Amino acid sequence: MTDDPKMRLTAQQVEAEGLADWRILFDALHARFETGGFATGLELVNRIGAAAEERNHHPDIDLTYPRVDVRLTSHDSGGVTSRDIELARTISGYAAELGAKADTASIQVLEIGLDTADYEEIKPFWAAVLGMDEREQYDDLVDKVGRLPALWFQETEPHEVPRQRFHLDIRVPPEVAAGRIQAAIDAGGTLVTDEYAPRFWVLADAQGNKACVTTWQGRGD
Repeated sequence: MTDDPKMRLTAQQVEAEGLADWRILFDALHARFETGGFATGLELVNRIGAAAEERNHHPDIDLTYPRVDVRLTSHDSGGVTSRDIELARTISGYAAELGAKADTASIQVLEIGLDTADYEEIKPFWAAVLGMDEREQYDDLVDKVGRLPALWFQETEPHEVPRQRFHLDIRVPPEVAAGRIQAAIDAGGTLVTDEYAPRFWVLADAQGNKACVTTWQGRGD
């Protein structure tokens, strides 16, 4: 493994490190530890937090009952580096001490692909309607806080307005809806209908692919 702490490692280099608890998916290391209880999970998170502060290298952590999910990547390098490998080993040690079992079989990352003959025409619309950021080097969109799946664009032949078998619904707080809708329109989209507002608004990008901005308002529950 390279001695340069900022050099991005290949998937093959990461695999060669023998991190039994971890799997590399796209540009990050992922682990899931079954803690068996919330208190154990909290203790594991506290130990990870202390190690992260000491190294000034901070993972993304989700604490739920009864598991802890951890995601490690070096944002300044665009992928996994030796810093992530080192912290992964430390975290695995803490998990073992606490009796938390790694569950590698359930680790997965969802991405969404959209077929298009011209992704540059519609990418700004999808960035606006979903509130996501563009990554120029990958020609995709990512959620700035890491909650939504990435959206990428699959090159295809030009085609008529698609008859979608599924579409994306983005649920936002009511006070956010109007701004999100206007941003999508400003980015080349159209408002298909507001007939069902404030439950949802139907929008479409310049190629006719539809998405809905939705809120809790106007619903029975």
